[in-house]
Amino acid sequence: MAEDRIIVRPALASDIPALKQVLHQTFEGTWLPNITEAAAQRYVETDIGGRYVDQSWSEFAVAEIDGEVAGLIHWRADFIEALHVMASRQGQGVGRKLLSHAEQAIGAAGLAQARLETDTFNLPAQALYKAVGYVEKSRYPDDEWDSGFTTVLFEKRL
Repeated sequence: MAEDRIIVRPALASDIPALKQVLHQTFEGTWLPNITEAAAQRYVETDIGGRYVDQSWSEFAVAEIDGEVAGLIHWRADFIEALHVMASRQGQGVGRKLLSHAEQAIGAAGLAQARLETDTFNLPAQALYKAVGYVEKSRYPDDEWDSGFTTVLFEKRL
């Protein structure tokens, strides 16, 4: 089973190109079909994903399968900032394994809950979060993408 082959470890500087590729793939597959042309142009021109990796990679955990980066997760305190899985590795347990890793670390830090956000159009992410015990807590306008989205806040008691 693929899930048995998933290793979660801290990100390394040598992972930076692969981390940028993960974000690029999830941008193209998840966000690009849903955001406005202006938002897409701004994302690409300002290299939002690349700059995020450059600034925060040392706080990431990565999932690795057979020596290749399959996904990443980033959290601060009790909030999961990012969870991204390579398109070719979606549906193989990578997201679940990364979430479990982050939840264990958040709980070990003495925090009682894990929180994260997604948008209403991202039904696969919502299904995953609900399947592993997250509960919807709130909805509010998404100001990050400037595309008229509604953000959904999820929470899980640890």
